[in-house]
Amino acid sequence: MEKIKLTYTHNNTVANILLDDGKGNVLDNVMMLEILDCFKQFKQNKNLKFITFQGEGKHFSFGASVPEHTKELAETMIKTFHQLFFGIMDLGIPTMAKISGQCLGGGMELAIMCNLLFADKTAKMGQPEIVLGVFPPPASVILPEKLGLARAEELLISGRTMGVEEAHQIGLINQVFEDKDALNTAVDEWIEKNIVPKSASSLRYAVKASRIKFNHVLGNFLPQLEYMYVKQLMETNDANEGINAFLEKRQPVWENC
Repeated sequence: MEKIKLTYTHNNTVANILLDDGKGNVLDNVMMLEILDCFKQFKQNKNLKFITFQGEGKHFSFGASVPEHTKELAETMIKTFHQLFFGIMDLGIPTMAKISGQCLGGGMELAIMCNLLFADKTAKMGQPEIVLGVFPPPASVILPEKLGLARAEELLISGRTMGVEEAHQIGLINQVFEDKDALNTAVDEWIEKNIVPKSASSLRYAVKASRIKFNHVLGNFLPQLEYMYVKQLMETNDANEGINAFLEKRQPVWENC
């Protein structure tokens, strides 16, 4: 595998996916397909009780690949990206994001899809897509379900980044630790205490039961937002201008259409 590392711990009952592209752990098509390959393995493993996601180095992920958001590539990229969400939903295995540093855009969407989010004090989270003239389909469904509509809308419309204290205070992050080492140690202890003693089969039923409404909403509305993004948004001048301006390292010139 080129862009992720997969390890098993806790007597092979926990799978750990490490995002590792050597830079900002950007979720490009290669990395996403590698994660989907892991999901195929997980589906055949009845002993798997837990999946963790973490970024190598200082950051969780800068987000999805902006060059793959151009009009020519957007449809392929977004379809592959959304398979990650349907894949997690289908597996029903409990998931955790272990967050350090920047966790933005598509990286934040992967994190908030998880059942649990543990972070260290360096974590920063945000959905800055609107700054580029686009919107985040998974976050547009997931954030209202997790945070309530008022908080979700403010984050989605402003595109601002929040620090770990705020993310913890509003209930998006479950626990915060001093640094990455403390985070990793605490997660191992949490898994040992709360996951390892339980039935893998029953844990999956618990996840599917707790997410019965969440999965229904995501399963119904994410395809609609995918269509809106690819067939409507990407036909506008400003969505293409925003992406191109970012790639060309200049300020966008909006035409409001």
